[in-house]
Amino acid sequence: MDISVIVPLYNEAESLPELAEWIDRVMTENKFTYEVIFCNDGSTDNSWQVIKELHQKYPDMHGMSFRTNHGKSPALHVGFGMAKGDVVITMDADLQDSPDEIPGLYHMIKEEGYDLVSGWKKKRYDPLSKTIPTKLFNATVRKASGIHNLHDFNCGLKAYKGEVVKHIELYGDMHRYIPWLAKNAGYKKIGEKVVQHQARKYGKTKFGLDRFVNGYLDLITLWFLNRFGQKPMLIFGLWGTFIFLIGLLAVCFIVAHKAYVLYTAGHGTLITNMPAFYIALTCMLLGSQLFVAGFLGELISRTAQERNKYDIAETL
Repeated sequence: MDISVIVPLYNEAESLPELAEWIDRVMTENKFTYEVIFCNDGSTDNSWQVIKELHQKYPDMHGMSFRTNHGKSPALHVGFGMAKGDVVITMDADLQDSPDEIPGLYHMIKEEGYDLVSGWKKKRYDPLSKTIPTKLFNATVRKASGIHNLHDFNCGLKAYKGEVVKHIELYGDMHRYIPWLAKNAGYKKIGEKVVQHQARKYGKTKFGLDRFVNGYLDLITLWFLNRFGQKPMLIFGLWGTFIFLIGLLAVCFIVAHKAYVLYTAGHGTLITNMPAFYIALTCMLLGSQLFVAGFLGELISRTAQERNKYDIAETL
C-alpha cells in the first residue's frame, strides 16, 4: 500500500464528508493505493456516525473511536499502530490542511529519502492569540531539540516513512514534538515543506491558553527525559552532592568559629543566631533529599522491564 492517511478528530462532523471526497479525488488522480484512518477522539457530536457512512461509501476509509476524549497524541498513537502504508501522512480534520499537498509529501519521502517531512504553514489564517504563542513555542523547541530547519513543529500535516511511526511512542500531548521524538529514535533526515493553510470552514478552533502552557511543560519533561531519563543520578546526585558540600563547608565554618571563641576565651555568637547555621541545615537537608531522589530514580530505572530494549536498525 502506498499511503496511509491518519486523521485525528474531535467534533468535526461537518467537515468530514468534504475532507473524505477531497482525499479520494487526490488519491485517484495520482493512482495511489491508500487507506484513511479516522481516529475519533470521543467526539460528542455525530462524527462517528459520519465516519460509518463514509466507510460504506469509500471502502478504503476506516476508523476507530475512543469512548471518551483522550487527546490528539493517544489518537495518533492508535492510528500509527493501525497504519499499513509505505508512507504515513497525518492531517487535521478541520479542512485547514490541504490534501493536495499529499503527492508532494509522498515524493519527498519516497524519492528524496526523508524520514519525516513536516509542513510549514508560512501564511496562516489564525487569530493573533494563536499565531504569536505558536511563534514563541516553535523558537523554543528549535533551540531545545537542535532541529533548526523546522519552523512549525505543531503543524498537523506531516509525512513519515512507515517504519518511523512504529518506533515512536506518543502519550499526553507529545504530538507537538514528533520530529524530536523521531530524531531521538535515530531518524535524523527531517525535512520541511511549505504547505497551504486554509481558514477554518466549520466549527471553531480547539486551541486555548492551556494548550500553550501544557506545551511548555511537556517540553521540559521531554528535555529532562532525553538528557537524564536513563541516568537520573547524573543530575540529582550531582546537584545533591554539590549542595550538601556547601552545607558541610558551613558546618566547618561554625565549628572553626566556635573553636576560636573557646580558645581565645572570648564572647561568641550563639550558633542558632548565625546565618551559617541555617545555610548548613538547609543545604545538608536539601542535598540529602536530592541524592536520595537520584538513588531511587536509579533503582526504578534499573528494575524497569524495558531497561534493555534498544532499536536495532539492521542485522546481518
